[in-house]
Amino acid sequence: MKTYPEIAAINVSGKTERKGNLTYLSWAWAVDQLLRLDPSATWEYKEPVYFKETLMVFCSVSAFGKTMTAQLPVMDHKNKAIPNPDAFAVNTAMQRCLAKAIALHGLGLYIYSGEDLPPDETDIPQTDLQREKIIRDAADMALEKFKGGDEVAAYEAISGITDNEEKMYLWNYIKPHSALRSAIKRLAAADTTGAAR
Repeated sequence: MKTYPEIAAINVSGKTERKGNLTYLSWAWAVDQLLRLDPSATWEYKEPVYFKETLMVFCSVSAFGKTMTAQLPVMDHKNKAIPNPDAFAVNTAMQRCLAKAIALHGLGLYIYSGEDLPPDETDIPQTDLQREKIIRDAADMALEKFKGGDEVAAYEAISGITDNEEKMYLWNYIKPHSALRSAIKRLAAADTTGAAR
């Protein structure tokens, strides 16, 4: 049976997605890896709890001889709890909570502390090439969402890039895609002024 340090050392960075300033681990990939590491693993969702008009979901994952329970508010891409969430938002939160509960066993836990690499690799400084790859990946995701007709998801894919130097690299990378650049400018302005999108 794998130990916590062995599980925590698994690099999951290629299986994450950025939305706004948040990084999410793919729940489907996390479940797949969990069952490969412990075929007897199980999980269950607990009864959600309301806090005024917002909702907290819970998920317990039993694996590697113990049960870990995670909780997660039903929230938007800005890390804000959604008042009166609909079924889609609740389902999304439940799947993210499952990934989080799996992470409590070690798989991808480091991304919840804002780290880019597993604990045993954090001493390695991030090179410019690594930073550029992260920006290109975010830009490619934005372009894919934009081509699919979802401007908001396209904007969310890159809105976590706040460093000025990284923004310049991003802007140059998407230079051939003027329609995407225009949509990002418009949504960024709406985001800054608080206008509804």
